[in-house]
Amino acid sequence: MSPTAFGHDGLFGGGERYPVELVKALAGLDDVQCELLTFGRVARVEEVDGVRIRVLRARAHLHHHPAHPLAPGLLRATGGVDVVHVHHLRSAPSRLCAVVAAARRTPIAVTDHGLAGGDWMGVLPRLIDRFLTVSQYASDVLGSPADKTTVIYGGADPRRFYPDAGTRHGVLFVGRLTPHKGVDRLIEALPDGAQLTIAGTGGHDRDPPERDYPEHLHRLADGKDVRFLGAVADRDLPDLYRRAAVVAVPSVHRTCYGRDVGVSELLGLSTLEAMASGTPVVASRVGGLTELVVDGVTGYVVEPGDIEQLRGRLRLLLGDPAHARRLGAAARDCIIERFTWHACAQRCRDAYRSMVS
Repeated sequence: MSPTAFGHDGLFGGGERYPVELVKALAGLDDVQCELLTFGRVARVEEVDGVRIRVLRARAHLHHHPAHPLAPGLLRATGGVDVVHVHHLRSAPSRLCAVVAAARRTPIAVTDHGLAGGDWMGVLPRLIDRFLTVSQYASDVLGSPADKTTVIYGGADPRRFYPDAGTRHGVLFVGRLTPHKGVDRLIEALPDGAQLTIAGTGGHDRDPPERDYPEHLHRLADGKDVRFLGAVADRDLPDLYRRAAVVAVPSVHRTCYGRDVGVSELLGLSTLEAMASGTPVVASRVGGLTELVVDGVTGYVVEPGDIEQLRGRLRLLLGDPAHARRLGAAARDCIIERFTWHACAQRCRDAYRSMVS
């Protein structure tokens, strides 16, 4: 169950994309039958890439927040299953599922993507049978109990995301345009003569100044070779990655508005997809990114917010295509060895088995 759909009916973020990719990989396993339950403006059931997706109509949103949809069909839709797996522990639907699963004695697992909120004075985590976390960092920062935690990571599909012999050019950023992503630092760090492509839409920041962050980025980009693509169709993402010379993931601990970021980059799906595409990544030393990018081997890790260091690593990779290709090839090898969605789904299935045995 994902409280926010991925796409135009929801949000274009990693926390929304992750459940979709995971359930597609789970559906590809011979011994797993699964359905993705989410919420939208119109109730429907559809098949996408062999996956059954049930969309409940959200009648309202608690606190007007997209991660807290209220739909009367939730209890019925989660009945009669072996395991309930929810995303975003502190979302309204996940809270309800946790209570109902406990009453029904149905095993329940959660994968959290950093949504803030209370935990009912410690009661909410105790209702969860298994925490399936996206990184070791996620396990640590979210405080999941070690004896109930399995790190399943996330992945990329190397059949969709792969390198080719085409020409690579410029820097690419893929993600939501929200302050903790540090895109403002990336624009400032862009080397002279380099092009930056930004793929993504605004986040769900409701209050100023964060609400106006996309406009701030457009002002910073004035006079530079920066392209804002907005929302990019899922089918077009692989080509973006394989055409880029380098992908930047410049997330920060403190935003340009002076606000500290409590939880940043539990995993980083754009990092995994870039690596699968044979594209080196320059990533900030935040969160789970350091579990993915090996400095000097599959890309580079820089200190968050250090514009000069970021500019230097970008300039190095843009100016030495042979070096960039070597790092990109090592990055793809790392994905195939450890970070495919198939491997993630197998780890997830093994956890399900232990819950029902």
